[in-house]
Amino acid sequence: MTCSGKNVFTGTGIEIAFEQSIETLTSLENSSESYLAPAWIDLQVNGFAGVDYNDPRTPHEEIARSIRVLFSTGVARFFPTVITGPPQGMLEALRNLSRAKDTLAEGQAIEGFHVEGPHISGEDGPRGAHPRAWVRKPDFAEFERWQDATNGRIRIVTLSPEWPDAPRYIERIVAAGAVAAIGHTQANASQLSEAVAAGASLSTHLGNGAHAVLPRYNYIWEQLAEDRLVADFIVDGIHLPVTFLRVALRAKGVERSVLVTDAAAPAGCSPGRYRLGEVDVELTPDHRVVLAGQQRLAGSALRMDRALETVIRQGGVSLADAVRMATVNAAKAGRISRRQLGLVPGERADLVQFRFDPENKRIEIGATWLSGREVYRNSASAPL
Repeated sequence: MTCSGKNVFTGTGIEIAFEQSIETLTSLENSSESYLAPAWIDLQVNGFAGVDYNDPRTPHEEIARSIRVLFSTGVARFFPTVITGPPQGMLEALRNLSRAKDTLAEGQAIEGFHVEGPHISGEDGPRGAHPRAWVRKPDFAEFERWQDATNGRIRIVTLSPEWPDAPRYIERIVAAGAVAAIGHTQANASQLSEAVAAGASLSTHLGNGAHAVLPRYNYIWEQLAEDRLVADFIVDGIHLPVTFLRVALRAKGVERSVLVTDAAAPAGCSPGRYRLGEVDVELTPDHRVVLAGQQRLAGSALRMDRALETVIRQGGVSLADAVRMATVNAAKAGRISRRQLGLVPGERADLVQFRFDPENKRIEIGATWLSGREVYRNSASAPL
């Protein structure tokens, strides 16, 4: 198969020949106005299109439908994310998602699983929307149960280093092949340093899952200053003020910054009430996902194509750098093989073709491929 357009990283015309992997890239004198890029990767998706990945009873056909909607946003690979909950409930949710990966045609898009919690701070603020009753200390035996339930597919675990035995836990899960991510924490500088020394390499949605008021020197600045930590950000115009986003991007640099959606079930839906694991959440008319009856954020309604638009508009980054944050940087942070080099032969043929309006900073997805298989085409748009 072939597709053509402008290489998003160089702006030059190219034709890509591919099967399951990219085979060749040929330069073109003239190309269409559409861009070609690696398809987006999302490291944190709690649910989408009305589907809650945290519910063990979620039907597989609904999971498949939600993945097809993700394809329409340019995402080809993602990590379904299970948050803090009762041990058996989390285990069954992971088992249900793993079975979906094994049985659905769309399951190839599930690269692995992200477990956000339950080993997080129990304090209001850092805990975010996670239920306090199920916050618990790190337990490697529980991690092994998650791995057993998913055939070894737990790829990211978000935890707080404030727990006394966190460094040893981090060492063990990293040795087992998982990424240890710091999030929902009130850890001090020493605890954060020990976590990084033990192998933690990612900050989960940095700037969120935090106290509303912080000391002058705090756990956010410590993570921003730590060059061994990559940071991911929810860039929806709601979770982070523009000033923080710009400062954070300057501190981390594009090379250590990743876009995530932290999308919950209401993403892509109309305002109303939905579920996130054990709790009711509400999508407000202004696109915030909050705990029902409260103002506390509980995930987002963000799509990855809109995240790219917003980081260009608010963060002042180029289209190419925004794409890096949603593709090769995400692949490196999540340790996704054959997705870390961009548009080069030998990489998986996860591709997206899109138009970009530079004046309004708008992206229109035209087509998405997953390992060379076309999984989405926008029939409503003009020919690409």
